[in-house]
Amino acid sequence: MKVSGKVNGDFVFKGITVLFAFSILVIIAVMVVEMVDQSLPAIKKFGWSFVTGRDWDAVQESFGALPFVWGSVVSSLLALLLATPLAVGTALFITEIAPKKFGAVVAALVELLASIPSVIYGLWGVLVMAPWLQSTIQPFLIDKFGFLPFFTGAPYGVSMLAAVFILMIMVIPIITSLTKEVLLAVPQSQREAAIALGATRWEMIRMAVLPYGRSGILGAVILGLGRAIGETMAVTMVIGNTPQISLSLLSPAYTMPSVIANEFAEASSKLHGAALMEIGLILLAVTLAINVLARLLLWGMTRRAATGGAK
Repeated sequence: MKVSGKVNGDFVFKGITVLFAFSILVIIAVMVVEMVDQSLPAIKKFGWSFVTGRDWDAVQESFGALPFVWGSVVSSLLALLLATPLAVGTALFITEIAPKKFGAVVAALVELLASIPSVIYGLWGVLVMAPWLQSTIQPFLIDKFGFLPFFTGAPYGVSMLAAVFILMIMVIPIITSLTKEVLLAVPQSQREAAIALGATRWEMIRMAVLPYGRSGILGAVILGLGRAIGETMAVTMVIGNTPQISLSLLSPAYTMPSVIANEFAEASSKLHGAALMEIGLILLAVTLAINVLARLLLWGMTRRAATGGAK
């Protein structure tokens, strides 16, 4: 009877866990179906021109999502480009260079940044950072690098540049924390072998630590990108919320989460609401694509490492 009870218990436990696992897929499927259903008026009227269109006029019921896709992708990628070296360098300092107690203090301070609500970042950005950019950084960039298309225009303060800086600050904690855990998982024997061969500390980090944790660090960076591209409140407060496409980082812009947050509650028509829902659908698709790409990259790097192809 005991054996039978154990078998029945295992069967019930397995069934419950399978149910929980598939419930996640069901939730995602329900979300997608509902979003597609709510987006149908806009999908039927605009088709693919909705993704490539630049006009956003609720009065004329002319909607195009390209400025919002541009704002989300550009701000997130630039923020990641700035945040990744800072985050990885901080993680290396905590795990490889700093004394253990001091490294623990630095790690706690970095993780504290992650607990700050995004609205606080936005409030600080619009009241402190944006005026500072407007009076100091942006005039300097215009004066010294105004010949480049990335730094043309007037110093508005609230701009794509302000959004990039806010996102950079917000994604640093998650990339740093995950990278730190990856580096701590590197076997001590890796480090000792490199030192025994006469490597300096930098050579040990470059040849033994970073290659071993490369796939995990890449995963941390991709998760940071997902965090950045979905950020709403802080970006909404500093980006300027102007639906335009401009190469200049000093110009105001708009993102997909921001336009949904700003206009969904006040949608003036059914088509307007459908257009906003379709932007949400595009945002979901972009997020899923990023995660799929991350999984493929991690799978490829893990496979090369397992077969001895990683250098």
